[in-house]
Amino acid sequence: MRAKADTRAGATRTVGSRPRNALAALLAALLLWALAAAPPAIADTGDIGYQGPAYNGSGGAPTADKPQSKLWFNDGTWWADMFDTTSRTFHIFRLDRSAQTWVDTGTRLDDRPGTRADVLWSGGKLYVASAVRASSSTANTTGQPARLYRFSYASGTKTYTLDPGFPVPINNVSSESLTLDRDSQGTLWATWTQAQKVYVNSTTTSDSVWGTPFTLPDADANNLSADDISALAAFGNNRVGLMWSNQTRSTVYVATHRDGDDRATWTTRVAASDPRFADDHINLRQLEGDDLGHLFAVVKTGHDDDGPTASQVEVLALNTGSGNWERHVYGTVADCHTRPMLAIDSTSRMLHVFATAPTDSGCPFSGAAGSIYVKSSPLDQVSFPAGRGTPVIRDADSPNMNDATGTKQNVTSTTGLVVLAGNDSTSRYWHADVPLGGTSPTVRFTATPSSGTAPLDVQFTDSSTGAPTSFAWDFGDGATSTAQNPRHTYQEPGVYTVTLTVTTASGQSASGNETVTVEAAPPTGNDEIAFGGSTFKAQSSATQSVTLSKPTGTSAGDVLVAGFTADNLPGVTVPAGWTPILPSALRPSNSSTVVAYYRVVTAADDAVASWTWTLSTSQKWGGGMSRYTGVDTSHPLDTTVATAVNHSTSAKSVTVPAVTTTVAGAMLVGGIGADGATPATTPPAGWTEAWESGGGKTAEHAQSLAPAAGSSGAQTWTINQGRSIAGWMTALRPAPPS
Repeated sequence: MRAKADTRAGATRTVGSRPRNALAALLAALLLWALAAAPPAIADTGDIGYQGPAYNGSGGAPTADKPQSKLWFNDGTWWADMFDTTSRTFHIFRLDRSAQTWVDTGTRLDDRPGTRADVLWSGGKLYVASAVRASSSTANTTGQPARLYRFSYASGTKTYTLDPGFPVPINNVSSESLTLDRDSQGTLWATWTQAQKVYVNSTTTSDSVWGTPFTLPDADANNLSADDISALAAFGNNRVGLMWSNQTRSTVYVATHRDGDDRATWTTRVAASDPRFADDHINLRQLEGDDLGHLFAVVKTGHDDDGPTASQVEVLALNTGSGNWERHVYGTVADCHTRPMLAIDSTSRMLHVFATAPTDSGCPFSGAAGSIYVKSSPLDQVSFPAGRGTPVIRDADSPNMNDATGTKQNVTSTTGLVVLAGNDSTSRYWHADVPLGGTSPTVRFTATPSSGTAPLDVQFTDSSTGAPTSFAWDFGDGATSTAQNPRHTYQEPGVYTVTLTVTTASGQSASGNETVTVEAAPPTGNDEIAFGGSTFKAQSSATQSVTLSKPTGTSAGDVLVAGFTADNLPGVTVPAGWTPILPSALRPSNSSTVVAYYRVVTAADDAVASWTWTLSTSQKWGGGMSRYTGVDTSHPLDTTVATAVNHSTSAKSVTVPAVTTTVAGAMLVGGIGADGATPATTPPAGWTEAWESGGGKTAEHAQSLAPAAGSSGAQTWTINQGRSIAGWMTALRPAPPS
């Protein structure tokens, strides 16, 4: 790869970039030659995005501060806080979009080494909160104040000028991270962590007058892990939200301050909590001009060792009606995402989440560098496709891209979306320039053949319109693919609904369905499954063990189905010989966990009277166990499990999607769990209740015989009091002829 041009002309410097494709390379080359008379770079095969200036000497990737923003859009132009290697200070750079090159304006920001800044364009002013970086909240150093710089902008000359009286100190201490925002009354707010506590400060009479920093008045904002961080954002046109991680409590919290109230008045809620949930990756964004108060955050969890299907990155969305926070999985441990960053497209009402993941398949370790990927979702119905997403920044020569950063502002079809990242191996900035807007794609695809006997090999061919760039297939049998035209083999008979979701580079998504029918000769002479009784128990005082008794008459060859609802979100240790029915615990709220398991009984179980599940913390619970005879002990489950969660605290029902049985005579089994100990439950119409437990935590199991193979139809459970509810359903397969 040839060196990039680095020339000077007056007060600005243009640094060449490596274009993402041959056409862009040619255009950029001609423009750079005309401007700088220096040879531009030739694009390398496999590059995605644009290579920019060097940042060697900056003390690590300048984009690496997870909550901070380094970009802003003003006067039809994208601007950035970027490092100048000549002066070894941070300057304001301007993006020349016609050549996709960054131009150094020569306007210096903080002149101190080792600083990192959060930038905000608001009210016609540029605010830059710059702090000396500390390695953690236990390494803060006094005498190194964070500073606020304020700049005025002149449109005629496209220049920024530091306002008189600035910079001014925000505090007197270095910090791992510091973020800034401005509320509806013009007050500036800043937050950081110090001495394992969340700190806040705000301006008082003007932008240049800051009050005395104070610790957030909440017990959960103290005793943090050393690397916990905080972030804030003004939202809802009259509030400020402050989010922080607390790894000692495995929880992410949000405190809210109403504009005009005493600055020490905050209300705290739990945003998300799970065993090992919290990590120090937070990026917080608001929907601008929104009276309802839409606030979103993308966070990385601490679920690194919880298996490939555990959530690694989640988007947290504030429910503007209930005030509760809703959780949405962006990527799993297998996807290997790290350092996520969120952008809100207010034109299309889309969320765009950028994250680092390895360029190749696999996951060498959590936090591995590679390429920058994007996945998008409608903000009014948050749901992200499976997989790593679409790559938007990649260095083919050095797959070490990391640390995406963007703007606090909402982006639109007019602004487009610029994302900045860094390659620490080459000490180079890279960026992506993503167009926004346009029409939604239309999904079309064919399945060849669309029917036949098992095993059935099917070729899927995409013919969608609207220039989609990413493809997410759900084959209906639990298998998925991100290829454009995949092949898939169906091993079991059934009617499968195949869903393809496509997404364009601007984040527009659409989904479509087709049906594949896999046939088999109907079985004859199968044993009949029968319900053989149950036991259940309610534990109204907190214990660390869930002990369920074996139903009377249990013998070798029977299949037991057990489950319980526990208070809060404990981890569960499963006794040997029991297999989870649910791929992961259902959590309708932060105060309930629903689990279910099955066991094939052996002769060794004759001497066993009960089995015990161990909880990570003492909790109240309710649960039970049912016995079934005539089940195929080699393949007890005839279908995958379907689940549904109704997070509303006033819910009185939950509807579980249909499952498809493959043989006649299967036994549908399912259950629910709900917050509280008093709601009475009712199973779906035509179902028989196996057991119901109340008094500790609400739980119920039920069953229904399915004489013919095929779809069960969606099934609805109800309760008589409003609660958050989770439900599940699968089917037991009858034993083959003797």
